[in-house]
Amino acid sequence: MITVRAPAKLTRFLEITGRRDDGFHLLRSEMVTLDLCDVLTIDENGDYLHVSGAVAGVPLDGTNLVSRALALLERRAGVAIEKFIPTGGGLGGASTDAASVLRWAGGVSVEEAFRLGSDVPFCQLGGRALVEGVGELLTPLAYERVEVTLFMPDFGVNTADCYRAFDQLRANGWQAGGSNHLEVPATFVEPRLARTLVFLRDLFGPNVHLAGSGSTLFVEAHVATAGTDLLGPEGPVRVVHSITTPAGA
Repeated sequence: MITVRAPAKLTRFLEITGRRDDGFHLLRSEMVTLDLCDVLTIDENGDYLHVSGAVAGVPLDGTNLVSRALALLERRAGVAIEKFIPTGGGLGGASTDAASVLRWAGGVSVEEAFRLGSDVPFCQLGGRALVEGVGELLTPLAYERVEVTLFMPDFGVNTADCYRAFDQLRANGWQAGGSNHLEVPATFVEPRLARTLVFLRDLFGPNVHLAGSGSTLFVEAHVATAGTDLLGPEGPVRVVHSITTPAGA
């Protein structure tokens, strides 16, 4: 048995710079890993997938990215995942679980990792990086220790729907701006997110931002009380303090 950590991914800024003919959006973003982690226990003699913890929405069949990572590696193993990263929260929970399996096996190329999803190459690398293209162009950046507070509503946001909303808004004349070009589309997809964002900015100021496509929001400081819930306009919002981590941590 071996235990590996799968760190959450935080997108500090996200710009959409274009769209390929195949429909994939071109991005320019900065991603960092956090000390918030899922924990995987891998049994090289097993052949199973068990998930505990924050399991809502996590598939338990061959579509799970851990199962797909093992298939990519042409390996069998029993994997027990203890989930701490919320599903649909924009923190790369499924991608980092898959990437941790790739690292356990010695790693694969960026091209192979990308076959599992656009966030998997960065999650395999870890640390801090400029991420461009459709997720396959990685430029490692020097580690910076940054404290963050994560605000986690009890609902998720569908990433594909956010990109569709982005395209529709652009077609109607809207121009993307700010540090996250998906913020406005995400609030159209999930109106509860818009009200929660206003609530948090009223409390903690304008530097509360959306993490990726959401639903997690964050501010780069330790604020509020970690381990508690705020009562937002759309229900409880979990508060988690975290810090950025270097590659390999």
